[in-house]
Amino acid sequence: MKPNIIRTVAIGLFRNGSRILVSDGLNPETGRPYCRPLGGSVEFGELAADALVREIREELGVEIRDVQFLGVLENLFTLDGWQAHEVVFVFDARFVDESLYERDKLPFHEEGWRYADARWFDLSKADKDEANLVPEELLRFLEDGG
Repeated sequence: MKPNIIRTVAIGLFRNGSRILVSDGLNPETGRPYCRPLGGSVEFGELAADALVREIREELGVEIRDVQFLGVLENLFTLDGWQAHEVVFVFDARFVDESLYERDKLPFHEEGWRYADARWFDLSKADKDEANLVPEELLRFLEDGG
């Protein structure tokens, strides 16, 4: 995280029934675990949808299809002692390889990320206060039809 920079991010909601694919992290300041949909930074000159395709290829080594824009969220948070500000483009997307939906976990590769697998997170069982799904507004966004 760089201070005083607004980071543009693209995330994908890969839905499997009531579940979405997430990666897990741990806030080093609070010790609180969190999870977030896969995706990452949009590079200069890159469209957000193209960034999602690239990030999933880098993180999972797979191809995606049917990328559909859902909306934009702003995410303000503190991580590693820095105040962070993200503009988050949210997309629905599907895996080209449908067999990926049958796996419990998918090997996940991201530099600096603590956990090695992406997993399915059940939105129907998510308690807003306990879910630790980030960006924090994502559950409300999904409930509102996103």
